[in-house]
Amino acid sequence: MSNENKTIHDFDFNLICEYFSSVERQGPGSPEVTLKALSFIDNLTDKSCIADLGCGTGGQTMTLAQNTPGQITGLDLFPDFIRIFNRNVEYLGLQDRVKGNVGSMDNLPFEKESLDLIWSEGAIYNIGFERGLNEWKQYLKKNGYVAVSEVSWFTDERSEEINDFWMANYPEIDTIPNKVAQMQKAGYVPVATFILPEKCWTEHFYAPSHRAREEFLKKHAGNKNAESLVASERHEESLYNKYKDFYGYVFYIGKKI
Repeated sequence: MSNENKTIHDFDFNLICEYFSSVERQGPGSPEVTLKALSFIDNLTDKSCIADLGCGTGGQTMTLAQNTPGQITGLDLFPDFIRIFNRNVEYLGLQDRVKGNVGSMDNLPFEKESLDLIWSEGAIYNIGFERGLNEWKQYLKKNGYVAVSEVSWFTDERSEEINDFWMANYPEIDTIPNKVAQMQKAGYVPVATFILPEKCWTEHFYAPSHRAREEFLKKHAGNKNAESLVASERHEESLYNKYKDFYGYVFYIGKKI
């Protein structure tokens, strides 16, 4: 299997965690985009309960916490991500209402109908967009919100090269209208949908990753698995630069009815 054909799941989880722990964001996004998505959500109060699923080290969670009231729980499968998450919480003095816990998004540690908002930036793909929306709904209160960013096609037709890449990595990728229809079918009123700007990839994700890659390769000099992981990430970036007119991340905000 060549590096170009490998998916992220083909690599050692410890290496993946170490690599992505060194950057503020584990996927495309920005504080501005987080705030834009948040602007479509109302009725949050000091008593609101918010969960950020697949929170990573908490780049977007800290933006949420600084711009909305309520108690926030970050959940991620990787203990090292949560360690950094909670360190960031303490640094910002948010520990009275923000906490990171190790856990899986397919087995949530929340009571049913206990959450006012479920947030997930670039992470719902781990469980699948449709499955996530359907399973997570039981944890939301009536009129509660879900806000997720998800890779999506911008066009009905595209090059075979990029189509094959995403079919291997995430077969659930689909067009924006089809994603909105899936959200509606799952029992949400689609509130807003918008495409993340290109700089969410270039400035906020790939540029910081360049520095991280060099340090990672120095530390793991001669480690073929580490070199293969970096090669895979470089390939993904080259595909984005070549085909960014055809796909990208899209924010989907829905309200449980």
